[in-house]
Formats: sequence, C-alpha cells, structure tokens
Amino acid sequence: MDNIELEATRTVWWVYLLECAGGSIYTGIATDVAARYAKHASGKGAKYTRAYPPLRILKTVQCADRSGALKTEYAIKRMSAAQKRAFCALDPGRPSLPVSSAP
Repeated sequence: MDNIELEATRTVWWVYLLECAGGSIYTGIATDVAARYAKHASGKGAKYTRAYPPLRILKTVQCADRSGALKTEYAIKRMSAAQKRAFCALDPGRPSLPVSSAP
C-alpha cells in the first residue's frame, strides 16, 4: 500500500464544541460530527446533552488521529467558558464543518 492509499484509509477525527440549552458549552470527539450531533439532539448522545440539549455547533477542529483528538478535547475542557467562546470566535469565516450538515 502506498502513501496515497494509506492517507485515503485513515479515519479523520474531529473535536466539536456545542452550544447547549442554558448557554453551556459541550466538547466531544467524533469521526462524523453531523451524525454525533444528531444523536445528541435526539437525546441519545451523552448524558449531559440529554439534560442540556444542543442548540448548535459552535466549532469543529480536525485532528490527525484519535489520540490527537483526545488531547485537543482535554485541552479545551480545561479552558474557562470565556476562553472556549474566544476559541470558537477564532477564524469564524472558515468553519471546519459546513453548518448545513448539522440539523
């Protein structure tokens, strides 16, 4: 298998930040953010989003692998709410995931 084929078979991981009811921010990882958002919105996602349903996707960050996504998620979860909102405001003209893919 050459490098081009290897690149095509790699799974892309995403870190996503959701604005939830009450103004809170939920952070998670997924390989398919739109599908994961749909799970959260339907009440079948994380326990937190069952109590505080997601309103919208604030930001997505593409990561090279699961390990990178977990490390990024951990770093974001350590931020204050104000820091998370400032992070989400960075580069607002270039979303990583099309907003239309979220229900």
